[in-house]
Amino acid sequence: MRYPLRGYGYGQAVFPPYPPLPLSSEFTRAFVATACLSAFQGEPRATSPAQLRRVLRQALQGGTAFAAGSRAATAVRQGDYSSALVATVVGAGGVLLIEQLLRDTTRLDKEKRHGQEE
Repeated sequence: MRYPLRGYGYGQAVFPPYPPLPLSSEFTRAFVATACLSAFQGEPRATSPAQLRRVLRQALQGGTAFAAGSRAATAVRQGDYSSALVATVVGAGGVLLIEQLLRDTTRLDKEKRHGQEE
């Protein structure tokens, strides 16, 4: 529970800001939440290696995106816009890297056969 500090003026309370969470804590929270969502949406249980790989890919991407977004929001709140931009670019790069490393190759082959991607 946060207790108010003595404020200025007529009985106004000022609350101290929450300290930012460590980056690993932010990533872990988002990783677990995204893994749960990904595992239970669509099919009741992810049992095949392709389904587990999809859950892992989406969980890593969710954790990366949330951690980067949280860092960018903290930087903007502090007025450090260059750090916010760096956090956004690094987060987007991380999501794209995870997509490239863990992409579903069977889906890509199907798309190539149907002419959707060349």
